[in-house]
Amino acid sequence: MKDVYIVQCLMETDLYKLLKTQRLSNDHICYFLYQILRGLKYIHSANVLHRDLKPSNLLLNTTCDLKICDFGLARVADPEHDHTGFLTEYVATRWYRAPEIMLNSKGYTKSIDIWSVGCILAEMLSNRPIFPGKHYLDQLNHILGVLGSPSQEDLECIINEKARSYLQSLPYKPKVPWSRLFPNADSNALDLLGKMLTFNPHNRISVEEALAHPYLEQYYDPADEVIVLNFALAWERNGGYVDDM
Repeated sequence: MKDVYIVQCLMETDLYKLLKTQRLSNDHICYFLYQILRGLKYIHSANVLHRDLKPSNLLLNTTCDLKICDFGLARVADPEHDHTGFLTEYVATRWYRAPEIMLNSKGYTKSIDIWSVGCILAEMLSNRPIFPGKHYLDQLNHILGVLGSPSQEDLECIINEKARSYLQSLPYKPKVPWSRLFPNADSNALDLLGKMLTFNPHNRISVEEALAHPYLEQYYDPADEVIVLNFALAWERNGGYVDDM
């Protein structure tokens, strides 16, 4: 055999292109968000971080099926292994980066993907990026301008002392209510958005909790949400060899 071909489903467009051409109904937003989270649950069940979730990496077809693509920055995030020096801060397109990526150089978790999904949800609600920073500091200012100044508990989760000192030196900023930013949005959508776009990654909602949120109630079915089996994950870690497992 000389050639190997991979046949995949035709996906005519992506979410980035769709948001450039039309506003989405609440039904579409809800359905797209459910599919994103359902796919992310599968990815996270393998202890993998996607690290680059954004509208252009969410493929769509004419029947509104959604698929997550571009795993070029994906990495294993096994809590039992030390990945110091392996997980890099240079992940995710800036507008969709969780604050801890910019403030800490190591130790981030699956919650970085949840932040990205929150940014995507906000963009579906308004057809524009919620945190369109022009550079590193501008990105942080956009985030703090919406979420408000971090609490003392939030500051304690920042490992980098210089980053913590910088945040403490900034003038106080009040939180902007989500209803003011998105006055026409579904209240449950805004509640879920707030749980995703939480500054402190330890307080951010998990993918399992997000799927069980009332906003996605009409689609939520744990029995239909595929996860990676432990055997498959162990097989991959072992380099694909069964005899030594």
